[in-house]
Amino acid sequence: MVTDNELDRLRSLQDIISEKITLESTIQEIPKLLGTQEELLTRLKKTFIDKNQEFERVKSAESEFRNLLLDAESMREKAEKNMDHITTQREYEALDKEIRDASEKEQQYRKELQQRERLLAELDEQIKQHANLIEQQENELGQRRLGIETEIKDKQKQIEELIKKEREITENLDTEVVFKFERIIRNKMGVGIVAIKGNVCMGCHMILPIQFANDVRLGEEFVFCPYCSRILFYEESADDEDNFFDAEDTGSLSDLDEMEEDDIDEDEDAEEEEKVNIDYED
Repeated sequence: MVTDNELDRLRSLQDIISEKITLESTIQEIPKLLGTQEELLTRLKKTFIDKNQEFERVKSAESEFRNLLLDAESMREKAEKNMDHITTQREYEALDKEIRDASEKEQQYRKELQQRERLLAELDEQIKQHANLIEQQENELGQRRLGIETEIKDKQKQIEELIKKEREITENLDTEVVFKFERIIRNKMGVGIVAIKGNVCMGCHMILPIQFANDVRLGEEFVFCPYCSRILFYEESADDEDNFFDAEDTGSLSDLDEMEEDDIDEDEDAEEEEKVNIDYED
């Protein structure tokens, strides 16, 4: 016989198991939050490396244009000095062209050099910012790891305390029932025991056979809903006399099938009688 005390113990056990499941889920989710921070740190480091590589490429180009500029300046200055030693118009025109060409290259190289210098300054600032972000993220991640370890240990202690309470409550309860009960709670969003009103399960709201509802009401053993698998208990209500019927009066699901077959036979007899009447009239 299932007693009220056993049902109360199952309700208390339900609360404990639900809390334990919540703690276990939280412990599983905590590392995922840490993983998000680690992923962010990895992206920051990759960007930092890319920026440094780009900085080195721009620095190399800047050095190249600086040398080209020095060469162009040297060529222009040399041509300008040679102007003092020309003797013919042809020499003048050649040196003048050389000076103009060198000046144009000088301007071009200086412009390219200035662009590289501005880009280097921007990259240098970005690299410093990323370095600061990485340092900050590493510090936060280190503190978060310590906090997570403490948080996980704390929740594990809570789970251990719940397991102790669980053992106290489940003492002398059928181990198979307890095993099924916990599995049901895990699968049914923390609800493993529900009432049956009339012949309707309040967990899945399915209509159950009357004889099945009678078995629950008698409470001789733990009864599981055939649809949602939850443990059922009968709950008295003001409408019980109207909603509850004796199985001998109402029949079972198999009786319903027989009634449907009788209806079919009656319909067939009516059709045959109608055919006879039609033939007789003809």
